[in-house]
Amino acid sequence: MSLKVFLHQLQFDPDKTRLGERETDWEDAPLTYKLYRRRPIYPLSADIPFALGTGERAAISLHDISHFLWYTFGLTQLSQSVDDAREGEEWGSPLLHCRRFVPSGGGLYPSELYLYLKMEGLPLGVYHYDAAHHRLILLREGDYDNYISESLGRRCAIKDCFGVVFVSTVFWKNYFKYFNFSYRLQGLDAGLLIGQMTVAAKALDAETGVYFQFLDQAVNHLLGLTDSKESVYAVIPLHANVEQKDNWFKQTNIEKGHKTSSELVTMLAPAEHEHYMRSQRVLPYPMLLEANRASIMESSRLFRTIQAETALKGLGEDIALPVLESRAIDFDSACRNRYSPENDFVLRPVSLINLAALLQKTFDETRHFNDLDEVHQNPAARISLYGCFYGVEGLSDGAYLYNDAANELRLIRPGDHRQQLQEGLSLANVNMYQVPLCFHIAGDIDYFRSQLGYRGYRIQQMEAGMLVQRLLLAASDIRMAGRPLLGFDANGSNAIYDMIPRNQTSLIQIPIGHCRIRPRLEGSLSR
Repeated sequence: MSLKVFLHQLQFDPDKTRLGERETDWEDAPLTYKLYRRRPIYPLSADIPFALGTGERAAISLHDISHFLWYTFGLTQLSQSVDDAREGEEWGSPLLHCRRFVPSGGGLYPSELYLYLKMEGLPLGVYHYDAAHHRLILLREGDYDNYISESLGRRCAIKDCFGVVFVSTVFWKNYFKYFNFSYRLQGLDAGLLIGQMTVAAKALDAETGVYFQFLDQAVNHLLGLTDSKESVYAVIPLHANVEQKDNWFKQTNIEKGHKTSSELVTMLAPAEHEHYMRSQRVLPYPMLLEANRASIMESSRLFRTIQAETALKGLGEDIALPVLESRAIDFDSACRNRYSPENDFVLRPVSLINLAALLQKTFDETRHFNDLDEVHQNPAARISLYGCFYGVEGLSDGAYLYNDAANELRLIRPGDHRQQLQEGLSLANVNMYQVPLCFHIAGDIDYFRSQLGYRGYRIQQMEAGMLVQRLLLAASDIRMAGRPLLGFDANGSNAIYDMIPRNQTSLIQIPIGHCRIRPRLEGSLSR
């Protein structure tokens, strides 16, 4: 199968990506976190505050990084629930989940976090964040400013950053359940994590920038990763929020130079680390490896920027939304209260001001530096937000596109579309008739393949995941809840919004509304 066909099936015919009737071997399932052995350990503070970033600080400390990592990707809660019993059936066995503030497909968390840190209280070097024990594991000690800068094509002043985060994907961690469909999930999971991270960094008054393009083999070599098992998907430098904060990221202020992975790899000795993932039998995943190989960037000459066009041409009337005085999200409360409903949505009226708050809070948190924009923080996004709204006070039922720049909704197709959305679900785990707001995140149907090659697919999934996480946080902030869904009919939603003439397609569906939280026993893992 060609990669083009494979990626098309992931989007429009995911059933063809499954491997026959093969059953998931839960007895041999991998852990949801990676455990390194026989490496130096640096415990992090377990005194987690209820509000991230409170108090005065002269500089970002190890204490702050500890809280930042816990809010970003730490194990935050233990939850036990029981599936509802249908009439005449017995109650099922209790379901035990170890939760994080960021969601993951099936709760499998294929992503891992690595950090290059330069701060008092730690040896200068490269670390792995051990989420299971909330600690750092030293992988390489030393100054790697120049190596990382070269890996990014000299587009970032790493010497001015206090840290760099690497988001990787461990292929087997969700392939064991989702098989080839995991390739789509892995990009989205990485994006959800990056979205949470950038908002958490903002709460610490730190600046982040997201690099989707870098020398893959050089970065993997620095971390000691085996390309056939795990690969870095994004590099996020961390910078103190000071005057002239933009200069550290702009490539025009950094001397340009071109290196290849092969050149950089020879600068460092191989690093082999022992780690534990529990699975004894790991199945081959050739399509994932082929897609990853096709996405590799060997030379910084391949790095590109993208000029994205808006999707507003040829659409209907514009409806101005109320403007909020404050768009800030109460990050800590939104994290702790976030809930992912299924059939526990309850239809209640939604005011136009609440819809406006949801949208404006979402897009206020999307501002971030990235290496794809011609101009940093370009408002002409590569990802668009559409929505089917029902019962919103002061707004006609219909399918809309949100224009962030003008704070307007553009009507595409009037009417109640809940029946079509319900029929498009592959698994009836959400009652769409109880959902007032159903969002679809859309992107270029060819994922900018002509400019970015096959790397464009995973970049698009990550950018979609970043927007999903900010939407979920904004929903939680206004006391609503959302459920990201991939089991929906993309062709059907494309037709509702008439996307194809604009060369777009739906990437993920997020119903949002009020819900009645099912009974469950919960306990915080902080204090």
